Amino acid sequence: METNKKSSLLKKVLTILISLAFAALFMWLAVRGLDFKNIKASLVKANYFWVLAAMVFGLLAYWFRAIRWNLLLEPMGYQISNSNSLWTISFGYLMNLTIPRSGELARSTALYGVEKVPVDKSFGTIILERVVDLVCMLGFLVLTVLFKKEAILTFYEKSGIKFNPNFLIGVLVILVMGSLLFFKFKDKFVHLPFIGKIIIFVEGIFHGLATIFKLKQKGKFILLSIAIWVSYYMAAYLVCFALPETSHFTIADGFFVIVVGTLGMMVPASGGIGAYHFAMKLGIGALFFSVGSTFEQGAEIGLSYAFISHTLQLFIMLTMGLISIPMLAKARNEAVNSTKISE
Repeated sequence: METNKKSSLLKKVLTILISLAFAALFMWLAVRGLDFKNIKASLVKANYFWVLAAMVFGLLAYWFRAIRWNLLLEPMGYQISNSNSLWTISFGYLMNLTIPRSGELARSTALYGVEKVPVDKSFGTIILERVVDLVCMLGFLVLTVLFKKEAILTFYEKSGIKFNPNFLIGVLVILVMGSLLFFKFKDKFVHLPFIGKIIIFVEGIFHGLATIFKLKQKGKFILLSIAIWVSYYMAAYLVCFALPETSHFTIADGFFVIVVGTLGMMVPASGGIGAYHFAMKLGIGALFFSVGSTFEQGAEIGLSYAFISHTLQLFIMLTMGLISIPMLAKARNEAVNSTKISE
C-alpha cells in the first residue's frame, strides 16, 4: 500500500513537472525575439474597462455551463442544484491549473461528495460536454475560414503544425472498434474482480455519453451551448478593445482570436501558460500580416493581448476555484447531516 502511494505521488509530481516544462518551453517561444519595451508600453496604455466587461462574460460562461450540466444529468435521474454544479465546475478548473486534464475527474469526484452522482456517469457527461464544445469550436473555425482565410493560412505556416489526416482516421477507427469489442465481450468478463470494476466504470461513462439522446429539454441544451460559446467569444473579443492596436478588430477578427486562443489552451501546459501566449503571438501576428502590416508588429501586440486575456482567465479560475473549496465543503457537510437525519 505504501509503495502504491509513493508511486502515485511520483506520477503526480512528474506530470506537474512535465506540464511546467511545456509551459516554460512555450513561454520561451512566445517571448523570443520580441521587444519587451514595446509590450510594456502597450500594457500601460491599455483600457482595462474592457477587461472588466470581458470578465462578466467569462463568469456567465461558468453559470451557463453549470445549468447545462444539470440538463445532461437529468435523463439519468439526477437533479442537482445549479450552485453545486457551478462550484464543482469551478473546482475542476482549479485542479486543471495543477495537473492538466485532471479537472474532469476532480469535478466528478467533487459532485459525488455533494450530490452522490456516481463518478463514472457524471464523467461520461463531461466527455459528452467536450464533444459538444468541440463541435461549437469547429463552428467558429468554419466562420474563421470563411472570413479570415489569409490569416488562417499564415498562422498555419508560422506555427509549423503538420496535420496528418491518417492519424485522426486511425484514432477514430480505434475508438469505434474498441467500443464494439467492449459491448460484445463485457458480459463475459464483468464478473472478474478487477476487470469487472473497470467494465462497470466504462459502462457508466457510456451511460453518461448516451444522455445526449435522452435529453428532455433539447432546445434549452442547444441554447445554453450557444450561450456558453457566445460568452467565450465576447470575453475574447472585448479584450481586443483594451489595446489601441487591436481596438479596430472586426467581428470576424474575433472569430479568429477565439479559435487561436482555444488551440493554445488545448496544449497540456499548466493552465495554458506559455502555450496560449505563443498561440496569440502567432495568431495576432498572422492577422496583422494578412492586412499588410508586419508579422513582428502583430506578434508584439499579440503577446500584450495574451498577457491581459490569460491573466484574466487565471484570475477567474483561481477566484472561482478557491471560493468553491469552502462552498463544496459546506454542501458536503449539509449532505452528510441530511443523510443522518433521514436515517
